Amino acid sequence: MSGEEEEENAAELKIGDALHWKLMGFVVLAIEFLKAKCLMNCEVSLILEHKYEQLQLVSEDPMNQVSQVFEKSLQYVKRFSRYKNPDAVRQVREILSRHQLTEFELCVLGNLCPETAEEAVAMVPSLKTKGRAHSDEAIEKMLNDLSLVKRFE
Repeated sequence: MSGEEEEENAAELKIGDALHWKLMGFVVLAIEFLKAKCLMNCEVSLILEHKYEQLQLVSEDPMNQVSQVFEKSLQYVKRFSRYKNPDAVRQVREILSRHQLTEFELCVLGNLCPETAEEAVAMVPSLKTKGRAHSDEAIEKMLNDLSLVKRFE
């Protein structure tokens, strides 16, 4: 190694190859993070809702089975989920997956729902990365498809 460390840059999806991150007391290789499946808030909401329903069936007092962290997490994802209907959630992932986005890009766009290509690129600069740049027209089409899902949800 030349002694120079490559600077991390989310805009170029450079998170670091051999860097170790400390997350909640665990050391995670950045490579594993890059390969990880990201979930949009609406997907996490569906998962946590299902788990909560399971806990209600198992326990006479479901609040005894649910930690405060679980409750707060569920409240958060419900509040910030742009899509509530399970079919809409599936459609959003399908639409975004068609555009060869990384998991990170897909989740940012699915969570924040930009309205214009300019907003989308401001939120996810890697959409314009050399070699895989998306045209403004392609981005606008993707955003229009998402807005249709939201409108008919």
